[in-house]
Amino acid sequence: MDNDKKNVQQINIELDGDVSSGEYSNFVVVTHSPAEFVLDFTRILPGVPKAKVHSRIIMAPPHAKTFLRALGDNIKKFESKHGEINVPKNEDGFSPFGVKAPDDNMPN
Repeated sequence: MDNDKKNVQQINIELDGDVSSGEYSNFVVVTHSPAEFVLDFTRILPGVPKAKVHSRIIMAPPHAKTFLRALGDNIKKFESKHGEINVPKNEDGFSPFGVKAPDDNMPN
């Protein structure tokens, strides 16, 4: 195990001022190809029938799986401190807020 720790590279991450305030998203559409996963982050607003993609993140499959693990770990930590996150579910289990992503016409 000590050898594993010696092989881990630490990286410094820089956060620019224009990115540091973040981008709010309450809806994400995830698609994939054989080579990558694409996450399109958007905001669903009441009375607005169209949602604009505000951020698109493209990841290689191994990075997407690592992201899933990191997010899952952080959700567990959050819930142990603040209680379970309750999410209403639709019949498909993925569209809890009464919205549905397009079936096959995603923006390029």
